[in-house]
Amino acid sequence: MALNVEKIRKDFPILKVKVHGKPLVYLDNAATSQKPKHVIDAVNDFYERYNSNIHRSIHKLGEEATAAYENARKKTADFTNADFDEIVFTKSTTESLNLAAYSLGNELKENDEIVLTQMEHHSNLVPWQQLAKKKKAKIKFAEIGSKGELKTDQFNELINKRTKVVSVVHASNVLGTINDVEKIGKIAREKSDAYFIVDAAQSVPHMRIDVKKMNCDFLAFSGHKMLAPTGIGVLYGKKDLLERMEPFLYGGHMIKEVTFRGSKWNDVPWKFEAGTANIAQGIGLGAAIDYLKNIGMENIEQHERMLTKCAMEKLSAIREVEIYGPAAEKRVGVIAFNVKGVHAHDTSQILDSEGIAVRAGHHCAMPLHSVLGITASARASFYLYNTKEEVDKLIQGIHKVIKVFK
Repeated sequence: MALNVEKIRKDFPILKVKVHGKPLVYLDNAATSQKPKHVIDAVNDFYERYNSNIHRSIHKLGEEATAAYENARKKTADFTNADFDEIVFTKSTTESLNLAAYSLGNELKENDEIVLTQMEHHSNLVPWQQLAKKKKAKIKFAEIGSKGELKTDQFNELINKRTKVVSVVHASNVLGTINDVEKIGKIAREKSDAYFIVDAAQSVPHMRIDVKKMNCDFLAFSGHKMLAPTGIGVLYGKKDLLERMEPFLYGGHMIKEVTFRGSKWNDVPWKFEAGTANIAQGIGLGAAIDYLKNIGMENIEQHERMLTKCAMEKLSAIREVEIYGPAAEKRVGVIAFNVKGVHAHDTSQILDSEGIAVRAGHHCAMPLHSVLGITASARASFYLYNTKEEVDKLIQGIHKVIKVFK
């Protein structure tokens, strides 16, 4: 079903903003998405009507806040086909992956191995680097081919009995490449007893995700990339693994009992949620999930594929533009590119003068950029409220970049 994008755009107040006197064309969705009024109102309603701390309070405001926050957890579980107590709330994908690395690190020993890919975001690379350094473990990387696709068959050689962690990105935030994580996970289970972890920051907002079908041990994503506020992230983990793992932080609601001699931890998932929660942000995530489900993830995915194909075709027709990554049908709505001979920051600045917001830099993926042989790239990324007309404005802006620098 085709989206009624004109109607959807009316739900997003910021899309009425003008930048440098021109209508905003927001194409930086891989960094963070805009928020519909439905989500903004849900957050405001919390602060205006029942602002209170959660879990400990037995007064009416506290009980209402707790119910709304835990209902958001249920919505998140349903959204990913997880169980309620398998959803840990964090502040970001980064914190989720650090939690996994820290807690699983207790099980790593010298000469154990960790398998990653060359297209990882720093958040799914640096924590494992630090853990490997501390434990004297070894990291191996699956490579990408010339078209920006992961050499998935390499996992057959990379994974062995010494492999303790296999952690991969589902969709690259630079190349847009959608990796076959089900296949990778199957290889990991056949060749080792490694934990299989998926960075789904760029996939959960754009397609239907089923953690049971994926059969991953852990999966991480962020609310702010899927219409929710900043400051709320998610770590899905299989319940038996969460129960086994040690906490990442201590204090507050993650405690069941404290004496002068020691402490006992709360049940999962609260065992991993120390301190005052990001309550408003969690409630906002629940509202965002409601909004996305009402539109339909299949409809969103179809709309973004249409925009991505349209943009790829038009960018490919400009000989001065170099695009990184696979064909449109093999990627999410992320396109990293450069205008030949022009630094990505200059490209972004010229586009900004036309009201067009794109990302420029290494996108927290410096090793991947080194593989690509570049220091930076510009990146346009799409979401459910973007239009073909905005793609045309991007193309017009790039022609202006060429005119200015050529």
